[in-house]
Amino acid sequence: MVCLACLLPLFLIPVVNALPVLFYLIMGKIYGLFGWEYRKPQVVPPACPYRPAAKQNSNVELEPLAGQQHPPPKPVDAMDDKQD
Repeated sequence: MVCLACLLPLFLIPVVNALPVLFYLIMGKIYGLFGWEYRKPQVVPPACPYRPAAKQNSNVELEPLAGQQHPPPKPVDAMDDKQD
């Protein structure tokens, strides 16, 4: 026989997941009474806390494949300074 306290989370999870939907329905009805339109806010998908999103930098050069070499570096001239 299973205790009721062990079964309680099984029934609470769907209820907790339905709370935002119920909130939006109730807010829509309340706004409708005043003649306003209730629009749900946009929800951002959650980010993974263990693997943060890779920052994509277009200025970073990738390592060459096997058998390829880096292009020779460009010479730096003293005249390339920015003048205001």
